Amino acid sequence: MAQVQSHSFQTEPEGATGRVLAKSQQDLLLEMRGVGLEIPVFTTEMRSLGSTLIRSVTGGQLKRDRRGAVIQALRDLNLTVFHGERIALIGHNGAGKSTFLRLISSIYHPTAGQMMLHAYVYPMLHRGFLTSNELSGYQAMKAHYLMIHGNLRGFEEFAEDVRDFSGLGDYINLPVKGYSQGMTARLLFALLTGISHECLALDEGIGTGDSRFVEAAQKRLDAFIESSGTLFLASHSDELLRRFCTRGLVFNEGRIVCDAPLEEALSYYHNSLH
Repeated sequence: MAQVQSHSFQTEPEGATGRVLAKSQQDLLLEMRGVGLEIPVFTTEMRSLGSTLIRSVTGGQLKRDRRGAVIQALRDLNLTVFHGERIALIGHNGAGKSTFLRLISSIYHPTAGQMMLHAYVYPMLHRGFLTSNELSGYQAMKAHYLMIHGNLRGFEEFAEDVRDFSGLGDYINLPVKGYSQGMTARLLFALLTGISHECLALDEGIGTGDSRFVEAAQKRLDAFIESSGTLFLASHSDELLRRFCTRGLVFNEGRIVCDAPLEEALSYYHNSLH
């Protein structure tokens, strides 16, 4: 298990040649030095798969030893991020972007190197609920709010906003398992974007429901992103990344191969990895 440091120190990000970050130690949000992530492969069927197939599915490399098999999902990450930065994660499918988001959101924990984090990174990554779909929509709202805040102070105002934006009306009191796909997506989106966060990890693949909901959802998402202090955004859309980000990290086979201002990072990706 990786060593987690509790103190702060300042360095220039790897690959950011010529960039000087005049920031105080109090501004430091994330520090990685030689960070890696290996994911164990437990099934016999997966162990028998070839390395090429594993790489195409996960972006990682399959490694075997006497203990079994593991996927090297992320390797040798060296990175410094300060509060307030807007960072684009760029790369092909399977390059490591989503795995990186899960790592900084503490869904995964590093298995090599040193990582320290000075803020809670809120993961807006999933399409499913973190709570049981046996709950009513109202109960799901309450469970989500408790997970974020640890108490119910301000919950009724939050619940009213989610109810109104999702357009569920009285259906909010019925079990989520009985909702249509569109109703579920609207409730989930309203829940996830109903609270501002200091640091946001966002995968653009998250759904927003039916077409009539998309325009309102886009406006709400814009406001949600703008309200966050620090942003990590994984996307294949240059337009979207330019809209919100100023710095780019290019991933390839689980490594950060370019860390630069956004336009330089996009140019590197399109010219070197396509």
